[in-house]
Amino acid sequence: MAIRQATISDVSRIAELIVTNYRTNFYPIFKYDAFYFGELNVLDTAKEYLDNPDILNNTYVFDDGVVKGMIRLDDRQIIKLFVEPQFQSQKIGAKLLNFATKEKKADWLWVLEQNERGIAFYKRNGFDFTGEKMLEDDYVSLLKMKLQK
Repeated sequence: MAIRQATISDVSRIAELIVTNYRTNFYPIFKYDAFYFGELNVLDTAKEYLDNPDILNNTYVFDDGVVKGMIRLDDRQIIKLFVEPQFQSQKIGAKLLNFATKEKKADWLWVLEQNERGIAFYKRNGFDFTGEKMLEDDYVSLLKMKLQK
């Protein structure tokens, strides 16, 4: 299998994946230049992983010679799941999600309400809404999804 636990040598690649995907997927929704092209950067994102061993220890990468995707967990919660845009639609995200649910028993997540593509992906892979909703930063609406058994 191409999925393995992330190591310190993966941190810069993980940071690239996160920054690229935030800009690609969320900037069109929020159009917040100062955050997406200022505060959000590879160095600070990498530092978060380097400074917090628990975060790195709960992150897994899809690596078939190149790290093409990542998933971060917190016990049974899926915190982040990103695939490099050039490698999307190759079942990498589904493989990472399957790994998390089968091997690590992860079974729930929060998804951005406006993230139609992400919601469709999770629904295709057995997740559905619980009816719970949360506001992050007083204006970002997140919906809880749980794996349906």
